[in-house]
Amino acid sequence: MFGVEVLNELKFLLTQGKSAAIVSHRGPDGDSLGSSLGLKLFLEKQFGVSATVIVPDAFPGDMSWLPGAGKIKIFENSVEECSTFLKNTEVIFCLDFNQAARVFDMEQPLRDSPATKIMLDHHQQPEAFVKWTWSDVTASSTCEIVYQLIAAWGMEAAVDRDIATCLYTGIMTDTGSFRYSVTSASTHRVVAALLDTGIEQWKIHETIFNQNSQRKLRLWGYALAEKLVVVDQYRTAYISLDMDELERFGYEDGDLEGLVNYALSIRSMVVGILITRRKNKIRISFRSVGDFSVNKFARSHFSGGGHENAAGGTFEGTLAETLEHITSVLPLYKDQLAPNA
Repeated sequence: MFGVEVLNELKFLLTQGKSAAIVSHRGPDGDSLGSSLGLKLFLEKQFGVSATVIVPDAFPGDMSWLPGAGKIKIFENSVEECSTFLKNTEVIFCLDFNQAARVFDMEQPLRDSPATKIMLDHHQQPEAFVKWTWSDVTASSTCEIVYQLIAAWGMEAAVDRDIATCLYTGIMTDTGSFRYSVTSASTHRVVAALLDTGIEQWKIHETIFNQNSQRKLRLWGYALAEKLVVVDQYRTAYISLDMDELERFGYEDGDLEGLVNYALSIRSMVVGILITRRKNKIRISFRSVGDFSVNKFARSHFSGGGHENAAGGTFEGTLAETLEHITSVLPLYKDQLAPNA
């Protein structure tokens, strides 16, 4: 966390009426969007800062209801406008990512900006491209860290229902509805404070999890029935989907969120993987249980990283080449993944 000196310096910076950008990683999810919007609303309310949220690419439609979501800027749709804003703004908050490369095409404008940069994140091995870093790998989510920052300033009273709605959404989604091991007593204390604002948490769950389209369910049905591969020898299950398969079901951003967990949920599996080719880019999601680190796995073989049990990566090549590479590296982890390991 930040020490008193940094907290005071950052507070002074914000009280000068500065403009601010809040950026997050490619493939925005509940935590990156919830933390970004929650922080935006807080900065505007408490400091009068003009804050703009910028994400690298489109975010899932099931998150469009979040307070403030209608004003989010999508970098790939407005490259010149967003690049100019990053160049001219005075403060940039980097939320829910540990490496500048995770914002992809927005990386160079972010690096080149002379703005004061602050990182709030819970992923391992943060890159030192910012002035101040609050990195806590024990935190359930970046939303939890945003609340802790607010609390460190003693400004919890400023958290209203809209801010709490955003932060609760990120904590709830990043903890798998509070069932993942990252959910701590501290997490529940933060959630209790958010509930005290009067948010209707059941509506948040309902909106995110019980509003599936027929298109999405048919895509998932196809993925599980036709594209699921189980490698019992290495207790790994994976699903791969190519662009034409996604287009056949009218894929929209966010339709695959959570699908990788079904591969992992198969009895005795240690690793679950989802591989997709979208816009001619290979994207990979990794999940694991126990001591197997998909963070190290992704870093070593797929230019990625993340948490010990949840990570992401990419691969330069075709979908077939990606699958070949995955199956070629699994034997390297025989001692950890084989059934008798």
